[in-house]
Amino acid sequence: MDMTCLLTLAEVTTTTNDLLIIAVIGLTAGLLGGMLGIGGSIVMIPAMSYVFGYDQHLYQAAAMVANVAVSLPAARRHHQAGAVQWKIVRYMIPAAVLCAFAGVYVSNLPMFSGKDGGLWLGRVLAMFQIYVIGMNVAKMFSKTKDYTLEESRSSKPASGILGGVMGFTAGLLGIGGGAIAVPLQQVMLKLPLRVCIANSSTVIVVSAALGSVYKIGSLGDHGHPWTTGLFVGALLVPGAFVGGRIGAVLTHKLPLPVVRVAFITLMLVAAYKMAAFGQ
Repeated sequence: MDMTCLLTLAEVTTTTNDLLIIAVIGLTAGLLGGMLGIGGSIVMIPAMSYVFGYDQHLYQAAAMVANVAVSLPAARRHHQAGAVQWKIVRYMIPAAVLCAFAGVYVSNLPMFSGKDGGLWLGRVLAMFQIYVIGMNVAKMFSKTKDYTLEESRSSKPASGILGGVMGFTAGLLGIGGGAIAVPLQQVMLKLPLRVCIANSSTVIVVSAALGSVYKIGSLGDHGHPWTTGLFVGALLVPGAFVGGRIGAVLTHKLPLPVVRVAFITLMLVAAYKMAAFGQ
């Protein structure tokens, strides 16, 4: 499939087949993103790169838009389940937003511009995916039980640091940031996994919404009008929204080992594809 297909979506119509592919990508990313509190970009960006051709900055901008659609229904469902800890989230959100802007700024620096720069940004994402794989493999074989809320330790500074790391990573790589925020909450705050997922989804709603505005507005520096990023993101939104809603329900239904096996397999393929582009 030719790369020009996506690059001209804002000006011309696309085929039914292309729309179906984008819808499936959005749905799959939303399902996993809502289930694991990660947004969905680490599925969307590699998938679009593989199917339509390489364009890291365009896909990052579009994926950040779609992350809002993934996290919004997921956060609502987690809130209904009583899993969101607002005493922590309220400190994570401001730090995440500020650092998301910083991450987008860094991603737009000359070292990450052009095809070669975008390639290295993709490889950073691949390395991040490898980290996520390692974290999930370790959890699969860990004999330690999940934390309880009684064991958790709420800390304003720690919550702010968590939000900052999450936001910067999200802005730099165009991802939700939950893949790093979820395990960090477990380590630093000793929160149950489902609570970590719920908190992460809630923070992504705000940080992705504001971060995407900055990223889309800067697409001109990478040869694309802002309308193209917004349009591609809008095509991902319907599937991402439905998937995010279903995924959030599955968070509280499926055994976590089953979720982790599927997720690890997907991340292995995605990391390979992102690292190999441009070779």
